[in-house]
Amino acid sequence: MTAPRPLRADAQRNRDRLLEVAAQAFAHDGPQVSLDAVAKQAGVGIGTLYRHFPTREALIEAAYRQELARLCDAVPGLLADLPPDRALRTWMDLFFEYLSTKRGMADALRAVIASGGDPYAHSRERLVGAITALLAAAVAAGAIRDDIAPDDVLIGLGGVSLATADQARPGQAGRLLDLLMDGLRYRPR
Repeated sequence: MTAPRPLRADAQRNRDRLLEVAAQAFAHDGPQVSLDAVAKQAGVGIGTLYRHFPTREALIEAAYRQELARLCDAVPGLLADLPPDRALRTWMDLFFEYLSTKRGMADALRAVIASGGDPYAHSRERLVGAITALLAAAVAAGAIRDDIAPDDVLIGLGGVSLATADQARPGQAGRLLDLLMDGLRYRPR
């Protein structure tokens, strides 16, 4: 089986723009957002949208996966630009932005699942991989403890998300993430 040909630069820009607009639209307006409106806001025709994404579900799933990729692919840049513990804490903020978009897309993602799709097929392994890289760098720098499981960090982030989902207390999520980071820090005995 041959690999698909890479997209021309203009076609890749159109696809990327469609995914960006779609993620925002589905997060804001839900699964019934007009695909014509998505195409128009992306600056392309509806035919271009359907060439890249033959169904609404394909567009929703691709938009979600793009957001996941954006989050996970941020790790090398964060580690290049920041001390490892700051990179980890900054990534936690990005994780919350991702969760906010995912929450907004929840109805759209449920529609994908109902149609037989599985947008979450590789989500956990991608997230754990990103956290693993961040933890390894922070451990190597002596900034955090070496006995932390990446899954535990992911579960901790999920807990903070659930506890602060109603946004009743501004800034609470950030304070809880700081508390989580304090629990990860290395402390000589």
